Amino acid sequence: MIPAAGAPLVLRGREVGRDADGAVRPVVMAIVNRTTDSFYAPARLADDGPALAAAHQAWADGAAILDVGGVRAGVGPEVTEAEEIDRVIPFVAQVRAEVPDLLVSVDTWRSGVARAAVEAGADLLNDTWAGHDPQLVEVAGAAGVGVVCSHTGGAQPRTDPYRVAYPAHDDDGDRHHDSDGADPRDALTLDVLTTLRTAAERAVACGVPPSSVLVDPTHDFGKNTWHSVHLLRRTQELAALGHPVLMALSRKDFVGEVLDVPPDARLAGTLAATALAAWHGARVFRAHDVVATRHALEMVAAVRDEAPPRAAVRGLV
Repeated sequence: MIPAAGAPLVLRGREVGRDADGAVRPVVMAIVNRTTDSFYAPARLADDGPALAAAHQAWADGAAILDVGGVRAGVGPEVTEAEEIDRVIPFVAQVRAEVPDLLVSVDTWRSGVARAAVEAGADLLNDTWAGHDPQLVEVAGAAGVGVVCSHTGGAQPRTDPYRVAYPAHDDDGDRHHDSDGADPRDALTLDVLTTLRTAAERAVACGVPPSSVLVDPTHDFGKNTWHSVHLLRRTQELAALGHPVLMALSRKDFVGEVLDVPPDARLAGTLAATALAAWHGARVFRAHDVVATRHALEMVAAVRDEAPPRAAVRGLV
């Protein structure tokens, strides 16, 4: 049985991921990090020229959204709000001017950066630190732009997880069950679903259209590898929240730890995780590798009977 389709994504009144003929195709969100220390070196695009070239290439490769970040997600040197604005906002305005059909997302947890991003033309605010600044979603609502609601288990911005509070396994990774047969990992799933539902409801109350609210389980943030793998299994439950699901899986640590490989060798694992999430209803995929990700997603869309093959001629001509 094919799992139910995920909710559509609409940004500034435009449905993203639907062809003119009605075919539904998952959405690729390309990545430009305006930093020198992101974990994946090819995404470090601090200089304007290469960053703008990457934006043009993302659009040419089939990305619908460009996610622009100015601060490394993990531990690193302090970046002030003013520095983040300087790294991100002029670039957002330039992308908006030169690639007008490419939707722009800004990855920030600061409402001041979010406000400047909206003024520069951003369509989506990617709040990867789960409402650490509660005013950010208010900025999105007032402007009518999209927002990403994430889950970090209460982790503070730019911190790495350490023995987080909802372990599904002992330190050795063994699975355990309660006497009634329940899997303790359901506590993690419940925490994620409750957090995302509450955040999405607040976003809608602040004025964000429901179809412009994305929910993201936020793999690796406030989670160990067991948690991230488990949440991938529970994609259908995330999709059942009724909002488009964003999966930011690309080359993350949980992929590397499953396979025991460094970031530059994580593409195959990323695509496997991407295909599984797409099959179970995830809609948007943040990706370093746009073409490979788009190809994987279009294959899934064809198998799900959501979009036809692009060039089916075998046996017909």
